[in-house]
Amino acid sequence: MTRAKLPPWLVLLLPAIVIILAVVMVPLLLSLYSSFTPYHLTRPETLWKWIGTFNYVKAATDPNFWRAFGRTVLLLTIALNLEMLLGLGLALMVSKVTQGQRLLRTAMMFPMMFSPILVGFQFKFIFNDNVGLVNNALQSLGLTERAIPWLVDGNLALFAIIMAEVWTSTSVFAILILAGLFALPQDPLEAAKVDGCTPWQSFRYVTLPFLMPFIYIAMAIRSLDVARAYDIVQVMTNGGPARRTELLWTLIGRTGYVDARMGYANAMGYIAILLSIAFTVYFFRKLQSARRELGMAD
Repeated sequence: MTRAKLPPWLVLLLPAIVIILAVVMVPLLLSLYSSFTPYHLTRPETLWKWIGTFNYVKAATDPNFWRAFGRTVLLLTIALNLEMLLGLGLALMVSKVTQGQRLLRTAMMFPMMFSPILVGFQFKFIFNDNVGLVNNALQSLGLTERAIPWLVDGNLALFAIIMAEVWTSTSVFAILILAGLFALPQDPLEAAKVDGCTPWQSFRYVTLPFLMPFIYIAMAIRSLDVARAYDIVQVMTNGGPARRTELLWTLIGRTGYVDARMGYANAMGYIAILLSIAFTVYFFRKLQSARRELGMAD
């Protein structure tokens, strides 16, 4: 009998397939299974006790989960809109530069190169009550007499986290919008100028509609990043004060690794993934709508 030989392409892909199965699929399936169990890190035997959808029902009726979800949506809404506006303005200014534009484009990418943990420590120092740059600047300018408790007050702490997110990721919008500006055909702009359109009208009715697909691509990418925000929040506030800045993934991390309720944490994680997918589908539908308006859709 002759042994069956594997196709050459499968032989080439086999090591990658094995690594993906070992590193991605096995942990993914194990976490999915454990979400249907009362798995507790300090009691390994609970991994084999099946409780069905109990964890999912518990998460769906848990006020702490939905409060964290609401804060995540709030952070996502404010951060994405600020990043879009600042990125659009930055891209428009850079596109007008004639000397040193390549250097400016490189400099724009610096914030996104920093580790989120490093950004968290940086902004934790900037908003520190006693030695922080923000309080020292405000007091030096005479705008306040007392130190403002940026990371102690819940609303101010969320504002500080938003500032950190905006600083580190505005460049994503700026780079993608700048790519759209470089791809913008000049004929419609020249036609608008001949028709007597003002610069604002040309931007509003010619440039912006062409840029919308690039903006929605950036929003889809950033919505996934913000929806799973963890590092910056964990470093700056650890979800405090009194859980006032706790987001979905900081709550999941606390539940899984501090409270050791890994089964329940995995269930919340899969619900959070489904919610993230919903946001992504929304932005991709907006992207398709913008492309249809430009006649670019298939």
